[in-house]
Amino acid sequence: MANGSGTGPARRASDRGRYGRLNRQRVLTTALALVDREGLSALSMRRLGTELGVEAMALYRYAASKDSLLDGLVEALYLELEERLADGDGDSDWRAGLHRIARETYAVCLTHPQAVPLIATRLLAVPLARRPAAVLRDHERVLTLLRGAGFDEATVAGVFRAFTAWLLGYVSVELRPMVDNPDETDPAFRLGLHRLSAKELPALRESAASLAEQGGPEGLAAGLDALLDSLTRGSASAASG
Repeated sequence: MANGSGTGPARRASDRGRYGRLNRQRVLTTALALVDREGLSALSMRRLGTELGVEAMALYRYAASKDSLLDGLVEALYLELEERLADGDGDSDWRAGLHRIARETYAVCLTHPQAVPLIATRLLAVPLARRPAAVLRDHERVLTLLRGAGFDEATVAGVFRAFTAWLLGYVSVELRPMVDNPDETDPAFRLGLHRLSAKELPALRESAASLAEQGGPEGLAAGLDALLDSLTRGSASAASG
């Protein structure tokens, strides 16, 4: 096939990189490592190609666009979650199963904090049926636990929504930046409280140090139990679970 200038065959970008021929898993793993190291702003097809030792054009076989690459990072996070959950698939205790999913999701997010914003932004942008298969399997896992507990459809949907909101919201709060100057040893200056008006924001100034502490897995579990108790109170299935 001739190229546009008619001077000879068109050149196809090689996907044989620094460590051999590429595949989707290698592309996504390298992209996630880059984001872990330098943040989402560092990610581009050109930069990822440099990391892999190929031309940027070679990557479009594995991610058709920048949005597709971002969806791939979400996929990589959920594939890691699947690996963590593999031993417990088939758990019969719905509440224990939800706690395990929450705990392992929290662990994955803390391992890759720079990529976590994509879970919210990409799932807001991508319709259900077009989400990565690993994300859909996560939805299926939660719904299967709730259906197996015998809840009616309204309760299943309500708990699924609340569980998802609590889990992602909790992780977002845990990962929010609070430190203004990491070189400061004085807690007030470390948090930048001098930048907050004592007159207009007295409660925030007083609580900032407490808010800067992470709740950890214990806070995640306690909040989840309170949420599940509230949503399933009075249900025979909840009593047995």
